[in-house]
Amino acid sequence: MATSTQVAEVPLEVYLSTSYEPDAEYVDGVIEARPMGEYDHSSWQHAIELWFAQHAQEWGIRVRPELRIQVAKNNFRVPDVTVLDRSLPVEQVITRPPVAVFEVLSPEDTASRLLIKLADYERMGIKTILVLDPKGKHFRFRAGALEPLPAEPFDLPGSACRFDLAEIEKLLD
Repeated sequence: MATSTQVAEVPLEVYLSTSYEPDAEYVDGVIEARPMGEYDHSSWQHAIELWFAQHAQEWGIRVRPELRIQVAKNNFRVPDVTVLDRSLPVEQVITRPPVAVFEVLSPEDTASRLLIKLADYERMGIKTILVLDPKGKHFRFRAGALEPLPAEPFDLPGSACRFDLAEIEKLLD
């Protein structure tokens, strides 16, 4: 997730035509930097990608890391992992609600910034918003609040996908 390095207001066209390493988010005209990944963060991100990628054809999905999503007219977020409905047209910047988004916590993350970002996803209409902490605490964001993630596998609403934390943990390297 992101730490905030705020700069003067930037036109949307500049954000959309500029590359950032790592990618940055755009919130109401302000570029918000995201931190460089650490090993545990990257390992979780990769395990989530592997889990969904190995089921992509069966579940009719695409899984992508760090993909820009336009959550509102002037707000672009970059989840750690995004699961997309394969039946929808490919977009360079996602404008339709994905099946799911995943945020893997970084040491720099703050609760207030995280909750704002998760609320943006929810307002866009994303039904599955999961937050995974490499230190072992995992959450689902629903109805404006974080709740503990159930240990047992569950289906992702509006899709053929299944989330299985135990199986994803086996993919950690």
